[in-house]
Amino acid sequence: MNNIILIGFMGVGKGSVAREVAKNSPYIAIDTDDIIESMENKKIKDIFKDEGETYFRELEKNLSLWLEQNVSGTLISTGGGFYKAQNLKKIGIVVLLDSPFNAIIKRIKKHPNAQNKLKKRPLLKDLKKAKELYDLRRPEYFALADVVVDVTNKSEIACAKELLEKVKLCLKN
Repeated sequence: MNNIILIGFMGVGKGSVAREVAKNSPYIAIDTDDIIESMENKKIKDIFKDEGETYFRELEKNLSLWLEQNVSGTLISTGGGFYKAQNLKKIGIVVLLDSPFNAIIKRIKKHPNAQNKLKKRPLLKDLKKAKELYDLRRPEYFALADVVVDVTNKSEIACAKELLEKVKLCLKN
């Protein structure tokens, strides 16, 4: 159980924080959405459009089983719904990156590549529905988390440092 799994709502910065952690620790960083896109040779938005969400969630489930059996010493950033994998706690320490919904949307819109960031997230097309999904998922994220890092208005460097400190404490206990 020497993996770190980043969970949290889409757009909260899991990939960015993972890359920063990888720069300053022995962990390598992988992204579940990137792996699925490679496996399917298709973008996530196209998988949703062509195959549907149920198919995508099955891909996530299969990937979670593979990660449990084959991956160690790795920081795994996940898609926003990956937290539902039944074996999540068997894969590693679960770290929630948390932020209010409006701060997440503001963060995405402020990004230089904002249009593409929004386009690649099919569940963010309708912000009202996205907020409902956020409200539904947030307590579930907290219930699973071994560690919580509030990323609101913090740099990736600050978040990475806090994450590593909290994980170290978690491992001692």
